[in-house]
Amino acid sequence: MNWTWFHRLGSPKWFFEQSSKWLPWLAWASIGLLVTGVVWGLAFAPPDYLQGNSYRIIFIHVPSAFLAQACYVTMAIAGAVGLIWKMKLADMAAKCCAPIGASFTILALLTGAIWGKPTWGTWWEWDARLTSMLILLFLYLGFIALENAIDNVQTAAKACAVLALVGLVNIPIIKYSVEWWNTLHQPATLKLTEKPSMAPEMLIPLLVCIAGFYCFFLVVFLYRLRNEILWRERRTQWVRLWMKRFQ
Repeated sequence: MNWTWFHRLGSPKWFFEQSSKWLPWLAWASIGLLVTGVVWGLAFAPPDYLQGNSYRIIFIHVPSAFLAQACYVTMAIAGAVGLIWKMKLADMAAKCCAPIGASFTILALLTGAIWGKPTWGTWWEWDARLTSMLILLFLYLGFIALENAIDNVQTAAKACAVLALVGLVNIPIIKYSVEWWNTLHQPATLKLTEKPSMAPEMLIPLLVCIAGFYCFFLVVFLYRLRNEILWRERRTQWVRLWMKRFQ
């Protein structure tokens, strides 16, 4: 197999140049999908026969919960790549994922609490799904704290990668918690192996929102990663030449 693409992807200079071409497309896709999905879901989708209009928070809650877990998986994979292949771009990617993932986790927990009050009659319950999501937030915060506590960049990246890989065990617990234990939280709304139980007029705007959230994540992630590349490569010739364009 030709691994040229893999080594090219690990070059901060190549990635920085290529990502400038991806960002405008992703930004416009993010805006279009989010506006369409949120307006459709909040204003035009029909009310749920059981939960009325309170269910509409799924158009924010479900994509946030998806991204909270996807960010962590991305962070752990980047950490593993950094440990195995010593790819410094992977270390930067893992670092940039952590605050974004923590933000999506907080949003998922907050919207879940807002949804839980009218549905369960309580803002919070030590339910298996809710508790494992709270642990996910602590893992993100632990990653960020550990990264900031170690001055040596390479040592910090290794320690954080190990933490991310150990914490990866929490992801299947989050996913299957509603099946392994008797919880208040409803079963998964969307499953790849089963036909969705939602009506199309609710499902389609939800899928549009999820796509918009993923595009938004990529935009924020690329901006953070590009800033991190500029900071760490600030002494290289290509960064100095790039900076001169704005002086």
